[in-house]
Amino acid sequence: MRDTVFIRINSKPCCDAIAVDLPVTESAPTRKRPTQVDVARLASVSQPVVSYVLREGAGAPVAPQTRQRVLDAIATLGYVPDHSARSLRRRRTFTVAGIIPDITNPFYPAFERAIQDVAEPVGFDLITYNTDGDLEKERKCLRSALAGRVDGVIITPFRVPLYECAQLVEAGIPVVALTSEVPSSDDTPLDTLSIDGIAAARVAVDYLIDRGHRRIGMVAGEAGTPPRESRVLGYIEALQRRDLLFDRMLVRGSDFTETGGYDAAAELLRLANPPTAIFAANDLMALGAMTAIREAGLHIPDDIAIVGFDDIPAARLVSPALTTIAQYPDRLGTRAAALLLERLAGAAGPRYQRIDMPFDLVVRQSA
Repeated sequence: MRDTVFIRINSKPCCDAIAVDLPVTESAPTRKRPTQVDVARLASVSQPVVSYVLREGAGAPVAPQTRQRVLDAIATLGYVPDHSARSLRRRRTFTVAGIIPDITNPFYPAFERAIQDVAEPVGFDLITYNTDGDLEKERKCLRSALAGRVDGVIITPFRVPLYECAQLVEAGIPVVALTSEVPSSDDTPLDTLSIDGIAAARVAVDYLIDRGHRRIGMVAGEAGTPPRESRVLGYIEALQRRDLLFDRMLVRGSDFTETGGYDAAAELLRLANPPTAIFAANDLMALGAMTAIREAGLHIPDDIAIVGFDDIPAARLVSPALTTIAQYPDRLGTRAAALLLERLAGAAGPRYQRIDMPFDLVVRQSA
């Protein structure tokens, strides 16, 4: 297991301290904490060069050999930047927030890990907030950011509108949103990135139609959330483009969990005329739907095919392996972090960006 989550709790000593008389001894000399001056001396460079390499990371415009000498000296001395001192000097926390709706969905830890991999080498820590897709929890996280606890925010908003996220930008805190929601105007001071959820859903449903399915159900997720809205729209567009009837009874809402997928698929299977294929708005729901299908005595894909969305690691491990849309959380996290750091460095330019990221249909045995 690569990552460990540490939860900080307030603790008290389990017992009272016991006074013990000890002989007075001369204390051992305290080892001096290495400084940037020590690093500079060992690397045979000036202290400003060390500072610049630490601040700019791989983007520092210094000779590669010089940069490597600085990094080697840092490793040899065990130098650790003093973030508290830096933040006092520059009024920064050197911390970014990653606000996600569901830490139990494997897509989001992979997304956060990619953010951390970009932020850490340039001296920024990452705090992850889990909101459960709840509006008030999302707002609480934004208030925490406004209180000055972080320098920037990367958020996957499920309920909070983008204009509320943009209020942070107006307060001087850059925000990057992972969302299929389009900002209300070109002037909204907010960077966003996503895959084209509508197009991706069309690709998934087109694949099922090409395999001969004409009655296709959808396990759609929670109403009012950007993933559901874009993926349902793509589902409907695919049917209409192929001259197939859209039947509202074939779209079932649920939360974005295995249990939600199980319940929604069970409803579809109880219809008098059930679907021959199901498109699920995420892989967790697809896995739950597969359980419901098996419990109904049906076989995948012979009796009913299924396609998911996300390509989480479990998608290739279940039997049959899940056909799904891959949207590459590592790439999304890397790009989001790079864009946020550009904003923090003042290097992103005045125009706010909307970046479309790639996706692929990964064909396996479930459809």
